[in-house]
Amino acid sequence: QVQLVESGGGLVQAGGSLTLSCAATGSTFSINVNAWYRQPAGKRRELVASISSGGSTNYADSVKGRFTISRDNAKNTVSLQMNSLKPEDTAVYYCHANTGLRAYWGQGTQVTVSS
Repeated sequence: QVQLVESGGGLVQAGGSLTLSCAATGSTFSINVNAWYRQPAGKRRELVASISSGGSTNYADSVKGRFTISRDNAKNTVSLQMNSLKPEDTAVYYCHANTGLRAYWGQGTQVTVSS
């Protein structure tokens, strides 16, 4: 079992920055991939960025060059640094962990970007 808790969401003006953090507890040694997803109101959940246990990263085209995903294995945390935020980045952001056998989700944190 893995438990995920996000923090760091909030309200920011367009062009601003926010950093989201996800703290993992439980069987964290079994995690292969961590990721951040987001779900705007009334829309489907979408992948924002992912990072493998080896450090390989992947980003949605819409956030490339603006967002950076990173992980601290010693602290069992995954972060998403978000710069140059746009109103279209407004969504509930979810932390995700995949062990290869099972996927886990955090409870979500709201990010609102005002124009």
